Order: sequence, then C-alpha cells, then structure tokens
Amino acid sequence: MSIFGALAARLGIYPIIQAPMAGVSTPQLAAAVSNAGGLGSIGIGASAPAQARQMIDDTRALTSRPFNVNVFCHAPAVRNAAREAAWLQYLSPLFAGIGAATPTSIDEIYKSFLVDDEMFDMLIDTAPAVVSFHFGLPPTPRIAALRAAGIYTLATATNLREAERIETAGVDAIVAQGIEAGGHRGMFDPDAIDERLSTSVLVRLLAQRTSLPVIAAGGIMDGAGIRAALDLGAAAAQLGTAFVLCPESSANAGYRAALKSERAQTTRLTSTLSGRPARGILNRFIAHGEADGGALPAAYPVAYDAAKQLMAAATKLDNHDFAAHWAGQGAPLARELPAELLFAALVRELMSASSR
Repeated sequence: MSIFGALAARLGIYPIIQAPMAGVSTPQLAAAVSNAGGLGSIGIGASAPAQARQMIDDTRALTSRPFNVNVFCHAPAVRNAAREAAWLQYLSPLFAGIGAATPTSIDEIYKSFLVDDEMFDMLIDTAPAVVSFHFGLPPTPRIAALRAAGIYTLATATNLREAERIETAGVDAIVAQGIEAGGHRGMFDPDAIDERLSTSVLVRLLAQRTSLPVIAAGGIMDGAGIRAALDLGAAAAQLGTAFVLCPESSANAGYRAALKSERAQTTRLTSTLSGRPARGILNRFIAHGEADGGALPAAYPVAYDAAKQLMAAATKLDNHDFAAHWAGQGAPLARELPAELLFAALVRELMSASSR
C-alpha cells in the first residue's frame, strides 16, 4: 500500500488530483499530471458526447496512466421566458457598452448527465479509470453500472448531508469542496441554505462521519496545503487554480493576466455568470450582476449563454472585463510552470512537509 493510503494505492498515484475545470483543463494538462504521478482530469460537462469521446481519446493518446473524467449532474433548467427576458434586459447596458447587440434569446447550452443517455453509453464504452460527478448524483443503477465497468467513482459534497447521500449511493470516494474553491460550487441544491464550510472543517467532518475516502478541495495551492489536508484526514487533495497558469491549460491571455495580477486577491462567489454559485476573480460582469436592485439571473446553464455571448463579443475587442476567470481564494499563490514541473514541486513540498 502507498505510504499515503488506500486511495493513492488503488489509483497508483501521489495523493494529488488536478481538478477537472471544464473549459480550462485539456487532454495535454490531464496527461501531464497523470504522467507525473498524479491524477489528471478533464471536464466534459459542457461537451457533447462526440466531443467528450474525442477528449478521452486524446488524453489516452498522451498517457497510459489513470485519469478522471468529470460530468455535471445538475437538475435540467426550468425555463422561464419572463425571467430570461428580464435578465437580458438587465445585461443590456454591458452589451451596449462594447457596441454589441443584446441577444433576443438565450438557451440551455448543454445537457445534464442526468438526462444524457448518449454520454452515459459513451462512458461505459470508453471506461476511463475514474469518473466524477459534480452538482449531484446520477441514478444509483448508473453508478453501479459505471463501477461494474471497472470505473472508480468520485462525487463532490459541500456538506455532510450530501456526503451521506454519496455514500449511500455506492460512490467510491467523496470530493469535499470547501468554500475557498474556485469554479462552480458542487452543491446538490443551489436554492438550499449553504453553511459555506471551509475545506478544513468539511474534511474533518467527513473524515469523522463517513467511511469513504475524502479528497480535500478548495484553497490548496502547494505541498504544505496538501500535507495539512492529509493531516486532517483527507486521502488526497484536489487542486484546480494551481494548474490554470500551466501552459497546457486552455486559459487565454486575459485569464492568465488576471491571475498574475493584484486582481487575483479578490474573488467572489456569485450566481450571476452562470446561474449557479461559482467563485471567480471579481470583474465588471459580477459587479453589475450583484449590484443592489439587480435582476434575478436566468436558470443554470441558460444564464451562462448570456454571459458567454457577452464574453465572446468583448474578447473580439481584446476586452476581458466580463470573462469568467474562475479562481479560488488561493489564487495569489498560483505559479506559472509547466504541469510536470509544478507537479514535481508539489511532491517535493509535500515530502518536505511530511518529514518535519
């Protein structure tokens, strides 16, 4: 067994997982992390099944080691034409400010895994080593089918209730996502009261109250942070923001510049960009969306369609003031290194912290 425990031994990795980060992670990034001895990840939640299959194939072409494939298990959007029209009207000054026409409609730009039979069949067919669930859980028979195909399963929890549901459903391990984490908060019900537990409190709670391996996620940027998570009872740590500046990620120049600037010191958890709570670097879109007297965002991921259209129009003008630059509270600690070198640094720091 690995000196780091059963989960690391089961997957043959150091206890370090690169977060899936749909839209930012790439086959090149995932493969580099896996080849270095961690668990690389790709996010296919916003992809069509054919695109997702290609991403899996591309990752396999670059590594023979295990990697994780992440899917979104959110409730399909409940459409509300009046709410969507009001949201577009509220955003219209932002479109006008860059000389772009406000969209006349927005749409549900990707399916939930809960209703995507083709995506499920594709995962059974390709059988990646690990599949992880975000925003909830698929039906228990589908979890059982994935595990029967030899797939190790993970699911995100932001509180004990979600973790208990994950354990009951037969998932193999829990990703404990603290409030510090960048990107979309994995809560099952975005309308429920959120205690906003820190990573350290959540990891300790789940390590005490569940029997599954716990993976710490949120605010972890270096080997000392990984060691602290392991000391609290985690079986591994998942890092996302730490890998965004790697050249293998698909983060564009504006994203990279923001993450390397003083702006990275101010992140905000907001539903304005996509319709679900997510943490990113504060920008003009978030400030406008959260201003007093603002409108209610459209449902997820319909609201994201409006944000993406604004981002695309602004990017053509080299304007990145409205982009979703997802980042956790540890963003100022991000390092600009190739994934292999960053991973090696994380391992050195972990080993050094472990020997003290």
